[in-house]
Amino acid sequence: MSSRPIAEGLFTESGDEPRLIGNRCRACAAITFPVRVGCARCGAGELERYLLADRGTLWAWTTQGFLPKAPFTGTLTVGPDTVPWFVGVVELPGEARVESLLVGVTEETLSIGMPLRLALVPFRHDEDGTEVVTFAFTPDGGTEPENEREAEKIHA
Repeated sequence: MSSRPIAEGLFTESGDEPRLIGNRCRACAAITFPVRVGCARCGAGELERYLLADRGTLWAWTTQGFLPKAPFTGTLTVGPDTVPWFVGVVELPGEARVESLLVGVTEETLSIGMPLRLALVPFRHDEDGTEVVTFAFTPDGGTEPENEREAEKIHA
């Protein structure tokens, strides 16, 4: 079955470890997600593509018990059969805070500061059967980061 991202330029799809695509300002080094035309901090226009960390911690969360409006209405991960679902703000240490769908969680398992990792999840099927995927964060199963740079970001 073929698949496509919910929107172009939000995340990488190659390899086992997806990454969110953001910007880093060349003037002030601010990191933002999603991609912007100008820096949110200083207003500079010289931004470079930046792949954000794939792991972070839960900064805040809430449940949502009603369907969002199109184009954000899904039928697989978010839809009438999956209400309520969870939305959170995930802190990617030293980078940014990202609002995201949370999957693989319940009210009982969610806790502020819990480690999370980025995942790509099915969102809906287009009329032609193409699976539309989006990003979400899911509990990090306790695996350690593969390099010291990521370890410093996560455990700082």
